[in-house]
Amino acid sequence: MLSDLALGYLSFPVLLLLIFARAPIGLAMLICGIGGLYFATDGTTVFMARLKSEVYSTFSNYNLSIIPMFLLMGQFATLSGMSQALFRAAQSWLGHRKGGMAMAAVGACAGFGAICGSSLATAATMSKVALPELRKYGYSGGFSTATLAAGGTLGILIPPSVILVIYAMLTDQNIAKLFAAAIIPGILAALGYMLTIAIYVRFHADEAGTHPSMPFGERFKALIAVWPVLLVFGLVVGGIYQGWFTPTEGAAVGAAGTGLIALLSGSLNWKVLRGSILETATGTGMIFFIVLGAAFYNGFLALSHVPQELSGWVTSQGFSPWAVMILILVFYLILGCLMDSLSMILLTVPILWPVISSLDFGMTTEELAIWFGIIVLIVVEVGLITPPVGMNLFIINSMDKETPITATYRAVMFFVASDIARVAILLLFPAITLVWIR
Repeated sequence: MLSDLALGYLSFPVLLLLIFARAPIGLAMLICGIGGLYFATDGTTVFMARLKSEVYSTFSNYNLSIIPMFLLMGQFATLSGMSQALFRAAQSWLGHRKGGMAMAAVGACAGFGAICGSSLATAATMSKVALPELRKYGYSGGFSTATLAAGGTLGILIPPSVILVIYAMLTDQNIAKLFAAAIIPGILAALGYMLTIAIYVRFHADEAGTHPSMPFGERFKALIAVWPVLLVFGLVVGGIYQGWFTPTEGAAVGAAGTGLIALLSGSLNWKVLRGSILETATGTGMIFFIVLGAAFYNGFLALSHVPQELSGWVTSQGFSPWAVMILILVFYLILGCLMDSLSMILLTVPILWPVISSLDFGMTTEELAIWFGIIVLIVVEVGLITPPVGMNLFIINSMDKETPITATYRAVMFFVASDIARVAILLLFPAITLVWIR
């Protein structure tokens, strides 16, 4: 008979096998959690009791109500024409430069990410707007798709972010402080991608064209048109940080604000409203099922003492804190080739956070949790554009079937290098992340 600890370790290859067999990640974690509890407790009593109570205890968490509100906000933002306005404004200021249209796409992704909170939604929405324009002005297919795939990752880094909400729940941290900590790394990400584009076009000048320069009057007119984005972002993130309302209330205010903007723009009617609510419900159901599967699986892992044993083993080996951190980040890079970002966070944070919190990085526990969360989020974001299974790469390539996926792979590695350089900077200078919370 296997010990509880052995069952815990055995569950990892079983989980990966289920994922490779194309089982939904939420279902795979649920099966491993229920199966582990069954064998660890010699029967159905424990997991049946947890099945009765876990659903209520998981979904009655007040913070989870933020997720459907942010998803609905993203739906309304898509409908109200904000994505087009953002791209036009960025294009008017940057498009005439070499690689400027690609830089404009990244800037628009950053702006849209500030009111969306989802990487895949940002990538898909901005691709509809920017991809035809990039191709129109002579940008190669691989460079265009790689740029939009990388720009889409800004959706989960720039607050408000669904992934940060989940991380805050897992580590019992303040959502407002996590949102504040993500702002400067998010800006660095956008600037890093623009610098990457400038470097790329120096070596591949034939893959990028230019947009005719626009008069300053038209540039300022296009800039003024993005005021709804600034208003919603400032109201939601600023209101949460200033304590005017709770994160859940802020999400509701954001959803109501973008809904009102969509209504005033004439793009919101009953049919569109119904479709937005259904899309939000579908996305929420998918996320909640993954959360439930992770709750069962992590409950089993806690019973098997895998996190505690792993933390104790790392501490006893005498590894330096920085060596452990680098090993964990490399692990995330590899795992990012196999899993989506939400699943990675739900599966690994309950195991790896106790390891990190047991090490001395010269910070308070809160500062360490926030710094670690932002670093992990960035590395998870890299997984979205890392070949061969980067989710954003497939989303973008499905929208440009003429471009071979190999061309996207080749160009996106420049953006992966930018992400790794940014991780190194944030590791060396934690104050960049923590400046707003100290």
